[in-house]
Formats: sequence, C-alpha cells, structure tokens
Amino acid sequence: MQSSYRRGGEAVSLTDEVSKQTVKNKIHALEFPCTAESSSEKKVVDYLYIDADEDHVSLQFKEKKGDLVMGENHWKNNCVLAKLVYVYEGIEKESPKSKRNKLVNPHYFSGVYAGEKNQELWREVYAYLDSEYDLEKVKKIYLNADGGGWIQAGTDLIGAVNVLDEFHLKKYLLKMTAHMLDSAEDARKELNQAIKMGSRGNFREVVKRINDCAKTEAAEKRIAESAAYIESNWSAAQIRLSNRETIKGCSAEGHVSHVLSSRMSSRPMGWSRLGVDKMAHLRAYYWNGGDMLELVRQQKKELPKAVGAENDILSCKEILQSERNKNKALGKYVESMSHSVSSETKKYAWFNSHIWGL
Repeated sequence: MQSSYRRGGEAVSLTDEVSKQTVKNKIHALEFPCTAESSSEKKVVDYLYIDADEDHVSLQFKEKKGDLVMGENHWKNNCVLAKLVYVYEGIEKESPKSKRNKLVNPHYFSGVYAGEKNQELWREVYAYLDSEYDLEKVKKIYLNADGGGWIQAGTDLIGAVNVLDEFHLKKYLLKMTAHMLDSAEDARKELNQAIKMGSRGNFREVVKRINDCAKTEAAEKRIAESAAYIESNWSAAQIRLSNRETIKGCSAEGHVSHVLSSRMSSRPMGWSRLGVDKMAHLRAYYWNGGDMLELVRQQKKELPKAVGAENDILSCKEILQSERNKNKALGKYVESMSHSVSSETKKYAWFNSHIWGL
C-alpha cells in the first residue's frame, strides 16, 4: 500500500517466495467494509465541507495489452481518473502556536467510479453523512471543487452549495493577466471585484481591456479560455469570494498528492483499471484510520487463495502436532519441540497467531 508490490512482498515474506504477482492478486481481490455504519448519537454541526478532485493515473492498457492508441499529440491516451472525495467539519490549528492547519474529523472516499458508478460514489458519501451527522440541523454543506462534471452529480445528490476552489480560481486569473507585467496585480483585483459583486458585464469589460493589451494569439487564446472557465463556474466563483466567514480554503490538490499521487502517479508506473480502483480504496481506508489486520481478517472467507497458498490455516497447536508426527521415529528424545520445529514453521505459527488470533 505504501510501496511497490515487489517491496511489499519482500516485507511480509516468511519464505522469500511472495512474488509481486501474488501481492497484486491479493490487492485486486480485496473487498472493503461499508463505511456507513450508523452512530449511536449523530453529531450536530452548523456546516460541513466536502472537497473533491482527481488524480490522473497511467494505465498499461485499457481492456487488454496492446490496445493503447497514439493520439494526434503523439501521446498515448492511457489515463484513468482516480477520484478523491473527503468530508470534514472545518479547519483548526495543529497546535495553539502552530502555523499549520489540519482538517477536523476528515473522512476519505476514493476509487475509479467511472461512468454510471459515479452516482455510487456520491451515494456512499451521502450515506456516511447521514449516518454520522444530524443533517436536518446542518445549515449548509459546501462542496469545494474545480467544477468538473462528475462533481456536479454530488452537488445535486447531496444538496450541497458548489464552491470553486481557490487554487483553480487563482490559476485562471493568473493565466489571464500573465502578460500584464506591472499591471497584472491591479487587473486581478478588478476581476476579483467584478466576480465578487456578481456583475458579468463588468467582468467582461475588464476581460476586454486585458485582451486589448495582449500582443500574441497565444495570449488572446489563454485569456478567452480562462474567462470562459470562470463564467462557466460563475456562481461557484462568486460564492468563493463573497462569503469568507463560513467558507474554508480548499486543500484538494495537496490531499490528492498525499493520498493518491505519492503511491500511484508521482513516479513512472503503469496500472490496470482494477489495480487503480483497489489501491485508491486501500489508500482511503488507510487514511481513515482503518485497521489493516482487521481488513485481512475480513478477507478470510471472501478472498480466493493465491497460487501456492492452498493449505488451510492451522493453529499453533496443530502445527506443533504436525511436527511431532513427522518426528515420531525419534521417540522420547523429541520432548523439546524447540529443537524440532523449523524456523520457517515458527514464522508461520507466529504469523497465523498474530493475524487470526489462533
């Protein structure tokens, strides 16, 4: 989960025979518990916050090996979106004197959730909210995001207020004014004021004056695309700038980096869709404080056995008895089993006892 399949196999190996393929098979077969378990007493809060973004993960293939096609830009279209959504109650200081902030009671959801399964993602988010919070007493739920289409489905299902995240708003304002040099900051202030006041007319007038200062077609194209993006997310951008008291800053970019990219896309890697989905779920489970040993125990009856692991799980007592049976020829001289039990068998006994409590 934190390292490659090969290194993961080496770290847990008892016999130096756990291959990266076996680790991959185990990851692909994982089933995760339902996160929406009703609490005995639901929390009462005034506001809830949801941040949403995605990581672009490279695939080895789409459906089968060799099916990736080179596009017009000479790049292979081999990306899949690993979606990340997290819910929290607000932001607070890490400590009284700290300059760093942290989220209050965050809970993470992640996976591929492509196409129609996108609704499944947002139903999981809503089920968690409904199980943890008294939603009738929540004044508003703010959804910070970049305006992506898959996120709009969550806004509609949950009944959240869509807020354009500050990172993307600043990004497009900077792109629009990059050629303005010393006047760039003043131009951005005018654009911000026009958005805040909700005047599309004033916004377009400022954009026109900025465009008149453009000296290249590339700059004009950049201005037009940026202005179109902001206007397509106009109400979300206006809410971001007009309500500073209850709306919190969005940290989705940083969370995508820590929760997903650090394992899945920050280095050259190739994944399958199933691998991306399972690893994203596993990363979310980890960040939610999930017990990894408990997750392993839950797979006992659900997972098919990997190649080379067909034997039944034995208790320490059964393993020792098996060793005694093998050494009956030694008779009374095999009273001390510490001399007859191999180091490999001892490792299996300890491992099974630790995982299954045998």
